[in-house]
Amino acid sequence: MTPAEDAPTVWRCGRFTLSCDRPLVMGVLNVTPDSFSDGGTHNTYEAAVAWGQQLARQGADVIDVGGESTRPGSDEVSPEEELARVLPVVKALAERGLVVSVDTRHWQVARAVVEAGAAIINDVSGFRDPRMVEVAAGCDAGLVVMHMLGEPKTMQREPHYDNVAAEVGAYLRRQAKMLEEAGVSHDRICIDPGPGFGKTAAHNIELLRATPYLASLGYPLMVATSRKRFIGTVTGVEVAADRDAGSLATALYAIEHGAVIARVHDVEHTAQAFAMLHALMTYRRDNPAAPEAPAPLGTAAGRGSARRIYLALGSNEGDRAGQLQQAVDAIDALPQVTVTAVSQIYGSEPAYYGDQPIFANAVIAVATDEDPEDLLAQLQQIELDLGRRRDFPNAPRTLDLDIIDVSGVTSADPLLTLPHPKALERDFVVTPLLECARHLGDAAPVLADGTPVTADAVSVGKVTQTLSDLVIKAR
Repeated sequence: MTPAEDAPTVWRCGRFTLSCDRPLVMGVLNVTPDSFSDGGTHNTYEAAVAWGQQLARQGADVIDVGGESTRPGSDEVSPEEELARVLPVVKALAERGLVVSVDTRHWQVARAVVEAGAAIINDVSGFRDPRMVEVAAGCDAGLVVMHMLGEPKTMQREPHYDNVAAEVGAYLRRQAKMLEEAGVSHDRICIDPGPGFGKTAAHNIELLRATPYLASLGYPLMVATSRKRFIGTVTGVEVAADRDAGSLATALYAIEHGAVIARVHDVEHTAQAFAMLHALMTYRRDNPAAPEAPAPLGTAAGRGSARRIYLALGSNEGDRAGQLQQAVDAIDALPQVTVTAVSQIYGSEPAYYGDQPIFANAVIAVATDEDPEDLLAQLQQIELDLGRRRDFPNAPRTLDLDIIDVSGVTSADPLLTLPHPKALERDFVVTPLLECARHLGDAAPVLADGTPVTADAVSVGKVTQTLSDLVIKAR
């Protein structure tokens, strides 16, 4: 993603344009005898078409039709058999004006269903097959790029990652970029980290916690945890069909942290929950005259309640990206601080003192009940721990950490002026701050003093490139 690109606002799927301004629901319709949760329930033409229409009435934005079970240990189904199962159903639902997705890893199936009216190709193998890439490039369907370790038959045999979020994120971004290089437009691509596809329960939880990072990759992010085994592992619910409550919890968590669409079995309750969550998340934006909520009892001016704080990170000496990642890890490890969103790492021109190397910059959001002054002291210690020197103002440095804005707090104290008085003149702050805010569902962020965050006043520190990604590591 280049600095000029915004976070996804739409997902283009054939003749349909799906807005990313609210949570979307993809309803599961398995036309199979052996799927892990509902195999055999809707595997006749009449039952499948009727259930697809019912899912739409319950609030599904997309109907995801699958003709091959990819549960752990499953055998591959031939393209011919898969087509016999799904093609009549896809045609019938598409003719009724529904947004139809097909869950397939076979290029022959993908080509046929798109010709029959399907609007989305949901490829669990992540478009590894060059022939599937050719199908994708030759149509205008939306695409779901999923991560799977190995193949369904063997994927759960001792899966291993050194850093599951970083590795899965890198794979998804690489495959998405490959599709773009093949001619697929950026706004047709959705990504899915593939929980349960070559991951342990711990891996799946780490991926959920890394939702802000995965959402920061620049594509609509899907959460597809519905009824999966790890939910049973956590909750003790053995029967897959009884895991809807746990599934809904994971979907709400992911949507609140940046995911756009949830693939679920229980459409009715998910759609209801998403409508309520969306209303809560957008209430302040849609009702700017509404009073702020009072501070919790027993606090003084909100002291003791978690605030959102934006921090700017910069480095232009040594391993710039590595030092920013170390800083994020150190900040997230502070006892009363949680990193909730991160931007990409951007390369920017030096500001104020020009005779020095290009900077690496990022912005992160944290939630904390620390006093801003106490947090500043902890940030300065992290700077020192990573080799910060203060030779002269705006000099080269291994690490620079600034508090940009604290929700609900303004200050004229010269030791910590809030909001940061120079923040909005610096492109290396504004560009990543806008990205970070979008990951938190705030498309039009405003500083604590009421100033909108825009690029209108930018005059120094021009962003010239993207360098790499930051990762929020699971604790």
